Amino acid sequence: MDHTKTKARSLQTNGICERFLKLYYKSSIRWLFVRKIYRDLDELQADLDKWLAEYNNQRTHQGKMCCGRTPTATLHDGKQLWREKDLNQI
Repeated sequence: MDHTKTKARSLQTNGICERFLKLYYKSSIRWLFVRKIYRDLDELQADLDKWLAEYNNQRTHQGKMCCGRTPTATLHDGKQLWREKDLNQI
């Protein structure tokens, strides 16, 4: 995992991060340690990567920007809209 920081005094960004971390804890971390004893960090990282792939690619979201799409679909749609907007400005 990479450590990044949110913008200072950005309530919306901090709220999004807090909600993600709460969901992450409830659906992943808490249950991983109950079901399995990890022998090393690579084993734990593999399970966390699987959870994150499911979170981004399979589970639909109801957030402000996702509107029932997966985060990956939202990202790709946003990139397409940006490209179209950028081409129209030329």
